[in-house]
Amino acid sequence: MDLNLEKTGKRLDVYVQEAAQVTRSAAARLIESGHVTVKGKAAKANLRLKEDDVVDVNIPAPIALEILPQNIPLDIVFEDADLIVLNKPKGMVVHPAPGHTEGTLVNALMSHCGDSLSGINGVARPGIVHRIDKDTSGLLVVAKTDAAHLSLAAQFAAHTISREYTAIVHGRPNPAHGTINAPLARHKTNRKKMAIDPNGRHAITHYETMEHLGIYTLIKARLETGRTHQIRAHMAHIGNPLLADPTYSKSATAHGLTGQALHARLLGFAHPNGTYMEFAAEPPNCFKKTLEKIRPK
Repeated sequence: MDLNLEKTGKRLDVYVQEAAQVTRSAAARLIESGHVTVKGKAAKANLRLKEDDVVDVNIPAPIALEILPQNIPLDIVFEDADLIVLNKPKGMVVHPAPGHTEGTLVNALMSHCGDSLSGINGVARPGIVHRIDKDTSGLLVVAKTDAAHLSLAAQFAAHTISREYTAIVHGRPNPAHGTINAPLARHKTNRKKMAIDPNGRHAITHYETMEHLGIYTLIKARLETGRTHQIRAHMAHIGNPLLADPTYSKSATAHGLTGQALHARLLGFAHPNGTYMEFAAEPPNCFKKTLEKIRPK
């Protein structure tokens, strides 16, 4: 770990990120958990360093993931020694959580990849760089090495990843094409929901009407930022919640579809070797069948 980097005027979290070669969020967690000191004392992430400040970073050993590998079929779009691109099915949880430790994407990845997954976020071999919701289908990239994880995480932080979604929404967005620039934060009373909040995190969604479907609309949404529930919360905010969205619409089931009509169709990024790569995946059959049901005859 290089602790001889330029310090003057640099934020502590940025310095730790560069020196320890971890993601910005991982650096912030190290600071918050007391694993970073400046001149022997705990400090805040936004502290501006001086050149004579002595920064000590103690990186704890990765926590062993007490999750069993499961031989679950994966729809692999691309794979090499650095990363794997997957088309996640609707209904699959990405990462284990209390009460849901089986049948997740991580369970399947641990079986498929063995030890070849990154441990950059402090948990041994999860490889997860980003997530999509359980009932959202579509493309995900998973890091198989720490170097790939850092490269991809930096691109997500810089908002240079290309992410395009297909969705069915209630009503007709007005205007038909537009940009939603509205900060998001956890809802003050419903912690499973996101809400527009002037003190929330910067969030921008670009959307485009693709087809009118009677009382519904098929849209394309492009993420400029990637916040939790961003498309779901933003479309609900402008009066066009996603069809069958259990959190932001009136019903969790509609026209035979259970869970939000949202599919991560396109994913583009720079491979750690510098080559730009872009992948596309068609929506699942349940999405297509719902389209056929609601499309005006």
